[in-house]
Amino acid sequence: MSDAKVMSDSKLKRTLTGTVTSDKMNKTVTVLVERKVKHPLLGKIIRVSKKYHAHDETNECHAGDVVTIEECRPIAKTKSWRVAKLLEKAAAI
Repeated sequence: MSDAKVMSDSKLKRTLTGTVTSDKMNKTVTVLVERKVKHPLLGKIIRVSKKYHAHDETNECHAGDVVTIEECRPIAKTKSWRVAKLLEKAAAI
């Protein structure tokens, strides 16, 4: 029973890695997260994507950057993720 209590106290946060698609909002970025899953009937590997709004306190992320986002408390109606780390900057054009 003590093991279960230790696991609940640690507050493990979910993390995802994706690409910033929009940075037009103030302190918010839209992150596209893609994953590959096997189709249940056909068996073909397909790409499934989902967009998340993430909190970017310093406005340092721009479109094309690869970031890691982590789950947090709800900050706005659609925003319950925050940018944890900027992994790779977008190539300058």
